[in-house]
Amino acid sequence: MKWRDRRRSSNVEDRRASSGGFGGGSGGFKMPSLQTLFFLYPIVKPLLRSKFGLLVLGIGAFAYISGFNPLSLLGVGSQQSAPTSKKAIQKDDEEAAFMATVLADTEDVWSAIFKQAGLRYRPPKMVLYRGSTRSGCGYAQAQMGPFYCPNDQKVYIDLGFFDELREKFGATGDFAQAYVLAHEVGHHIQNLEGTLEKVEMAKQRSYGKTGQNKLQVKVELQADCYAGIWAHHAEKMKGILEEGDIDEALNAASAIGDDRIQKQTTGYVMPDSFTHGSSKQRMSWFYRGLKTGDVRSCNTFQ
Repeated sequence: MKWRDRRRSSNVEDRRASSGGFGGGSGGFKMPSLQTLFFLYPIVKPLLRSKFGLLVLGIGAFAYISGFNPLSLLGVGSQQSAPTSKKAIQKDDEEAAFMATVLADTEDVWSAIFKQAGLRYRPPKMVLYRGSTRSGCGYAQAQMGPFYCPNDQKVYIDLGFFDELREKFGATGDFAQAYVLAHEVGHHIQNLEGTLEKVEMAKQRSYGKTGQNKLQVKVELQADCYAGIWAHHAEKMKGILEEGDIDEALNAASAIGDDRIQKQTTGYVMPDSFTHGSSKQRMSWFYRGLKTGDVRSCNTFQ
């Protein structure tokens, strides 16, 4: 993707230096390592023998679960999950710059689309982190993958996810990463349209988990279509595409299809448990948005 020397979005919260591990106060709850437990045992043991000691331990446990690491006062457990080598840091910074550029492109595209409809686009914030951080929807952790939180209208991107996308799912290339961000911004569009709220209300009326999953799949496929809408208009506006970019996005959409992930992790597929759609569906809806460039073509609820 052609992205260098172009505008980067200012709607970015870079929390990479304060997320992950035990430090910074912005990470989620994480179990201490065995090494840390062995270190703490001589300190904790005498506290267990008195009411005051138990009170101190209780306060410490509450603070730890709430996100503050009392062990940092002892110089324990302050490790971070951010890259440490110079080469790794440079790569991390380049990925952050790339994501900020893609976010700027989504702002330009959706601002133009909303303007044509007589509306004003309110862009989301993008939070970059590694390991874990806080969000308006609770703790954000690497295992969750990228997500959009409608409560604070922010997109949460753990840069470590892209390592997993390449190494575990075989989805390589920068446009695979761009597709992921554009998909999450698609959820922001759904939030502005009122779609997410309507779906949540419909889920409450739905009978059973299977019905709720089917509704969620429609939400995710529409976000894939909106990602295609972004790619269509970004290419027209800025000529962003290079050879192989579309294949990278389609490969990423296929790699994170529910059927492929289930087959890879469990050996079998359970369609009723799908929450994002099959590989074929995800590729199809992204491609539909890419070819038409028309938001009306993304009605997955019909």
